[in-house]
Amino acid sequence: MNKDIEDRVYSEASYILKEKTTVRQMAKVFNLSKSTIHYDLSYRLKKLNNALFLQVDEVLKFNLSVRHIRGGEATKIKYATQKNN
Repeated sequence: MNKDIEDRVYSEASYILKEKTTVRQMAKVFNLSKSTIHYDLSYRLKKLNNALFLQVDEVLKFNLSVRHIRGGEATKIKYATQKNN
């Protein structure tokens, strides 16, 4: 694997563990697609460092478990702001 890609994967892993953020938010920060972030954290990281992958996987699983709540909140905010305009 290319050294630049390895460095990027480790940077992404460090960021998600520190900030407890979502893949979508990370995509904006790293200026990459959601698919690339997900692939890096789900597949490449597992090959590079399995122990770190297990930590990151816990954050990803948590995000998956609360996704319906976040989506509902986002929709609520969206319609509340439209109502005020």
